[in-house]
This record gives sequence, C-alpha cells and structure tokens, in this order.
Amino acid sequence: MALIWAANVKGLKPAAKIVLIQLADFHNKETGQCNPSAKRLADECEMGRATLFRHMTTLEECGLVTRHARGDGDGGRGSNQYELHLDITLGPSSRPKGGASGPNGVVSQNETGGNVSKNRGKSPKGETGVVSNRDTNLTIEPKKEPPSREREAAADEKILAAYPPDRVRGRAACCADIEKAVKEGIAPEDLRQAVQAYANESAGFTRSKVCFSDNWFQSRRWQGYVEKQAEDREKAAALQADHHARLACWISDRSPMCKHITAKQIDGLLASKLVTQAQIQAAGLRS
Repeated sequence: MALIWAANVKGLKPAAKIVLIQLADFHNKETGQCNPSAKRLADECEMGRATLFRHMTTLEECGLVTRHARGDGDGGRGSNQYELHLDITLGPSSRPKGGASGPNGVVSQNETGGNVSKNRGKSPKGETGVVSNRDTNLTIEPKKEPPSREREAAADEKILAAYPPDRVRGRAACCADIEKAVKEGIAPEDLRQAVQAYANESAGFTRSKVCFSDNWFQSRRWQGYVEKQAEDREKAAALQADHHARLACWISDRSPMCKHITAKQIDGLLASKLVTQAQIQAAGLRS
C-alpha cells in the first residue's frame, strides 16, 4: 500500500518521485519504519548522495516524509529513520515558499544531515527523535578500495577512444581531466557515452568545427550530455513507475482492463511488490 500511495502522489518532479517510491519499498507495515542507508537508497535510485538529499528535502517540504536522526549506541550518529505520511496526498503545488517547514510542521534537514527533523509534539518514541540503533551512519561514505592506476588508465583511454580520432590532442591532459571528473563522482560509462554522443553529433561537421579533445575536456563540455542522460533515465523510471502503479490498481480493483496486462508486466509488478500472487490470481491472471 505504501508503494501504491507513493506512485499515486502527483506533481513531483520525476527524480523526487523515484526517491519517494524507492523509500516506500523499504516501508515496514508492522513498524511503520523505513530504515535504508544512504548508500542503499542512492544506489536504488541510481543517483548521487547529494542529489538524493536534495530530493529528500523536497519530499520533507511537501509534508510527505519526515527524517528522524538516530544514535549508533556509542554516542555517535546512526542512520536516519524515515516516516512516510501516507495520509498526505497534497502535491508540491502546496509546498511552502520561503521556508523549509512543511504542512505537517516538518523542519527539513540540510543535505549533510546536520539538523534533526521534528514534528510538533513528541517523536514516535516519545523521545527527542534519537533512538539507539547500531547502523551505518547516513552521512558517512563507505570506504572503498582505490582502483589501481592501471585500471584508471585503461578507463581513461576507453573514454578518450570514443572521441573523434583526428581531433585528439594532448592525451595526458585529457586523461587528467577525465580522472578529475571521475573523482567528482561522474560514472566512467556515463562519461564515455557523453563523449560518444558528441562524436555522433559532430560527425557531419567540417573538422575545423570539431573541438580539440584537450579543450573539450578542459571546458567540461561533457557535462551537458551527462545531465541529459540522467534526466532521460529519471523520466523513463518515473514513467515506468506510474505505469506499474496504474496496472497495480487495475489488478487490485479486478478491472476488465486486466486482460491487457502481459505476463512480463505481471512479473515486473510482482518484483516491485506492488501486487501479491494472491491478487494476481484473484484478478484471473497468471504469472
């Protein structure tokens, strides 16, 4: 029910809706809690942590979600606990302007998780919003083994290989700029696709109009292509989520429209936990 509620919330930008739907997937109907780590939630949403926190703040300001900070049992911070306001159906059109307080009195955290979200009155535990729970800190990136220089060089060369070959210049400078972009959090494959998109776009240009690779990377001309890729993924995911929610409603209502649902779509609905096997059977369908 939390997933269906999230999918039916209207007016959100695609990326914010993806965050809401993925958060709803972690909702425990017995406890009413959602406790994913930031890394897990960001991975499920296919976005960076900074982007995740920005959209989470939007959801708080709309009154749809409240974050509660938790302790780790040793006096430090643990991962946040999320509370979904399933009775709220207002969209961002009623979002407050000029402040972070939402319709439920929610005070949103900043993107680093520095402030504790509060409701008017007491927290669900009757405390100050801090509960002991040993978990991964929401605001700390997990430690990763640094890639070897050989692997980094191979990735740099693969990205550079997608550039128009007769306009490649200053390979060392190009690789340094590529490495810098990857360290900033740009996925190597996204960067390679951005380079390939420029190569395809400039295929009909005269050579004098195709930028030299060292200038192209130094001026970060790949950024617009990477952002377009992210927008396209977010839109596609949001459209799929809306479509699945509509199909789930048909099945829940045992609508005559169920006859148009394919076996592949049923498998997708079951995988996303929007419907149960019992509901599938009750609607006269087979998985």
